[in-house]
Amino acid sequence: MAAAKPKNLSLVVHGRGDLRLENYPIPEPGPNKVLLKMHSFGICGSDVHYWQHGRIGDFIVKKPMVLGHEASGRVVKVGSLIKHLQQGDRVAIEPGAPRETDEFCKIGRWSPTIFFCAMPPDDGNLCRFYKHNANFCYKLPDNVTFEEGALIEPLSVGIHTCRRAGITLGNKVFVCGAGPIGLVNLLVAKAMGAAQVVVTDLSASRLSKAKEVGADFVLQITKESPQEIASKVEGLLECKPEVTIECTGAEAAIQAGIYATCPGGTVMLVGLGSEMVNVPLVHAAIQEVDIKGMFRYCNT
Repeated sequence: MAAAKPKNLSLVVHGRGDLRLENYPIPEPGPNKVLLKMHSFGICGSDVHYWQHGRIGDFIVKKPMVLGHEASGRVVKVGSLIKHLQQGDRVAIEPGAPRETDEFCKIGRWSPTIFFCAMPPDDGNLCRFYKHNANFCYKLPDNVTFEEGALIEPLSVGIHTCRRAGITLGNKVFVCGAGPIGLVNLLVAKAMGAAQVVVTDLSASRLSKAKEVGADFVLQITKESPQEIASKVEGLLECKPEVTIECTGAEAAIQAGIYATCPGGTVMLVGLGSEMVNVPLVHAAIQEVDIKGMFRYCNT
C-alpha cells in the first residue's frame, strides 16, 4: 500500500474573526529557494490582530492568508542554485525578503518591494511545509533549539532598536512595556552594555518576568500622569535615562518616555498604537530629545 502523501496543514485567516485550519498544496522551491518542514512558531500580536480585526492599519486581509512569521524549520529540498544550505539543515527564517532590489533595499531600509510573511497579501509560514528565499534562511548552531530559533525574529527587533538608539557601555535605559518586545529590548540593552534598565508595565506578572531576565528596576503603572512616571523613573535611576524604548504604542507611555529622557537623549518608538497621538513636542525640542522610529530589523 502506498504511503500517504504528507499534507500541508496551514493556519489561515479569511477575515475578521474567521480562522481555519486548511490543507494547502506543498510548494516546489524555485532555483533560489528552499522547501522547509516547519517545526516551531511564535504567535505575534500581529497574527492575533489579523484574526480579531481583519486588518492592521492599511494592511487589510482581502483574501485567505496563512498566518505566522516567527519560525524555524528543517530544509527538505533545495533549489538548483543553492550552495550554502542542504537537506537536513535546521534554520531560522528571516520573514522579510526583497522581491527586487531597489535603492532602499540596498541601504538596508524598509521598501514596499519586500515580501513579508503574513503581511497582506503575502502568506505566512504557520504551516507544515513552506518555501522561502534561501538567502534569508540561517543555519542554527547545534546548541540552539528550534524553539530558540523561532524567537530569533522577535529578538532581532530588539537588536535593531538598540542599534538605532546607539546604546553603549554605561547607559541608563528606560523600557516602556514588559511584553515580549519589551523583554527582548531589555536583554539586548544589557548585552550592549547598559548599566541600568528600568521597565514599566501595568501588569505585575510581566514585571516579575522582566526582573527575572535582568531588569534592574521595575515600576508598575497605575493612574500616574506621564510627568509623574517620568519623575519616578528618574528617581529609580538617580538620573534621567539616555535612551527610552517605547514598546506599547500607548499615548501616555510615549509622553512619559519623552518627559523622562535626558537632554540630548533618544526615544525609540517601537510599539504601534493609534495613527495620531498627542506628544509634548516643545519639550522634546527644547531638550533636544531625538525621537526615532523603527520597523522590524535589518542586518541583525
